[in-house]
Amino acid sequence: MLLLCFLPVIASAEPGLAALKVETGDDGSETYTVTIQVLLFMTALSLLPAALMMMTSFVRILIVLGILRQALGTQSSPSNQVLIGLALFLSLFIMMPVFDEAYENALEPYLEEQIPVKEALSRAAVPFRGFMLGQTRDDDLMLFADISGSGEFETSDDVPFSLLMPAFVTSELKTAFQIGFLILIPFLVIDLVVATLLMSMGMMMLSPMIISLPFKIMLFVLIDGWSLIMGTLAASFSV
Repeated sequence: MLLLCFLPVIASAEPGLAALKVETGDDGSETYTVTIQVLLFMTALSLLPAALMMMTSFVRILIVLGILRQALGTQSSPSNQVLIGLALFLSLFIMMPVFDEAYENALEPYLEEQIPVKEALSRAAVPFRGFMLGQTRDDDLMLFADISGSGEFETSDDVPFSLLMPAFVTSELKTAFQIGFLILIPFLVIDLVVATLLMSMGMMMLSPMIISLPFKIMLFVLIDGWSLIMGTLAASFSV
């Protein structure tokens, strides 16, 4: 009976919610309502961790710091939280010019309602594209171009983000392991020398890691290792 009483009201109700409408302007551009914009913004926030890893310097820095901890042999010191924090703030330092350009050219005009969402996204992608192209090897770019069957590109603007992103991550992994290899060499030499001395003295049951650890930490402190590592990582992104 209640459904029958409210049936005329339901029939006369406007189909669809007003908050989900998309209005088309005279020039053909589409304007979304505030609710849809907030929904898209919250969806974009959920993708921020992946974007942080795939489009910034975070991956290279975190891998190098992880290899450094492994080379020192300090097990879980510094902890994962410390390494992630170092990588995050060093990435902010390196990426700040890119963020500033994206804010001035895309986010600020959008917040002042001077440009629509699509134009803001296209403007924000320009500085990130320039950064990623500057750090991507041509061989990696051509590898994914051949896999996708895209062929050669006349200009860098023709490279799609779907192809640039895996090429950029592959180049970052290569560079990170190259830097990590150079970091491992002096600490590996210390481990070999200590292991040889213990073998010559017949102390085969004693772990060389226990003896070499203070020498590796002393070497790292004497050469001001943290400043050297941070400075090298920051300078490695200069184009």
